[in-house]
Amino acid sequence: MSQYLEAVIKEHNPSNKQIDRAVIWLHGLGASGHDFEPVVPQLGLSNDMAVRFIFPHAPNIPVTINGGMVMPAWYDILEMSLERKVDIAQIEQSAQKIHDLITREIEHGVAPENIVIAGFSQGGAVAYHVALGYPKPLAGLMALSTYLATNDDLEYSTANQNIPVLIEHGTHDPVVPVVLGQQAQQLLSAKGYQVEYNTYPMAHQVCMPQIQNIGKWLNKVLG
Repeated sequence: MSQYLEAVIKEHNPSNKQIDRAVIWLHGLGASGHDFEPVVPQLGLSNDMAVRFIFPHAPNIPVTINGGMVMPAWYDILEMSLERKVDIAQIEQSAQKIHDLITREIEHGVAPENIVIAGFSQGGAVAYHVALGYPKPLAGLMALSTYLATNDDLEYSTANQNIPVLIEHGTHDPVVPVVLGQQAQQLLSAKGYQVEYNTYPMAHQVCMPQIQNIGKWLNKVLG
C-alpha cells in the first residue's frame, strides 16, 4: 500500500451515527483539498445521513502549460488545445492514489457502493478514470467543469456500468470549454451510462444553485 495522500476530512453527521457513506472529492489545478471544504454545510444533506467527505491534496509537480512552475496538480498538462494533451501515466498514478483512499474507507466500514467519487476540472479527469474503471460498484461519479481525458486508455469496468453520473459545467467556462462536458456526456450516454447533465451561466467555478443540485443528487445516490 502506498502512502496515503494528505487530505482535508469533513463529516456530515448530525445524528452522531457510525459513518457509513463517503465522498472523495478532488480539487482543480493549483488548488488544494480546502477548496471545496466550505461547500459541505451548503449541500442540504439529509440529517439522517452520516457522510465522510475526503478532500485530498494533489502532489506538487511541474506543469508544462504554466512554464514548468511547480504547483498542486494531479497530472501534467502539455498543451491547452481543445483535445488537451495530458500525461496519461500521471493520471493513472493519481487514480491509484484515489483507489488507496477508497480502500481505506472500505477498511473503516464504508461499503464501496456507498462511496461517491467527485472532481472539479483536473480533479474531474482523474475522478472519471477512477470511477469508470473501479472493479467494485460505487455510489456515483460527479464530474464538475471537467473532461474525459482517458477514454482511449480506460478499461471500463462492468461493475460500474450502472453508476449514476452527474456532469455539470459552466456555459461561460474559459478554462475548460463547455463542449468538453457535452462530449463526455454524449460518449457515456452512448455507452449506456445513466448521465444527468446540467449547465449553469457561470465561468470556471461553482455557484449556489449548482451546490443545491449537487446536494439533492448526493441525497439520492447515497440515500
